[in-house]
Amino acid sequence: MDVAAERIDRLHDLARAAATDGDDDRARYYVRLARRVAERNRLELPRTFRRFSCDSCDAYLRPGTNARVRLRNGHVVVTCDCGAHARYPYND
Repeated sequence: MDVAAERIDRLHDLARAAATDGDDDRARYYVRLARRVAERNRLELPRTFRRFSCDSCDAYLRPGTNARVRLRNGHVVVTCDCGAHARYPYND
């Protein structure tokens, strides 16, 4: 595995831990850092990381705490506290 990919995985774990502890600013910092590492190395963020981070405000999303998750016709709608929506398809 590439060093940058390992670093992104580690930053994802750190962001999850910081968000769980309630330190949203530190979690946001880790998300931004992981995005920068991915951009510099021309890597795509892992799906789990993309699904649990807000594209607008870089918050690490925790359903029920700072994100609302709803199922609609054939897709999941995730709404961040900042008001941004993300939609992901799913199969019945």
